[in-house]
Amino acid sequence: MSQLAESEVFLAFCTYATIVILKMLLMAPLTAYFRITKKVFSNPEDTWLAANAEEKKKMLCTDEDVERVRRCHLNDLENIVPFLMIGLLYSITGPDLSTALLHFRVFVDSRIFHTVAYLACLPQPSRGLS
Repeated sequence: MSQLAESEVFLAFCTYATIVILKMLLMAPLTAYFRITKKVFSNPEDTWLAANAEEKKKMLCTDEDVERVRRCHLNDLENIVPFLMIGLLYSITGPDLSTALLHFRVFVDSRIFHTVAYLACLPQPSRGLS
């Protein structure tokens, strides 16, 4: 285990894994921000500040901006979690540092570009190319 902790590839993996985990974690407050500012909630109990039933019903609708951020967060969960598992297994195999760095950097850069393309509503195929 101490050999793994001293491995440059493993340390690089930990660095890039931390970057994408932080990026993924920041999507939750961003989703909450959009829900609060747009006054759009998915659960009836979240509308407790509404004055009347009509206003509560209005708050339970969907909003394209909120859904866009939520889908981007879901996409992060679908891609970053497997990266963490596969990247760890890859690090254990003892690959060449430059090759490992290339793989880790490409993944992190593509996730960041995907988020920017998704949230900025860039036209396709920008998201697909990420």
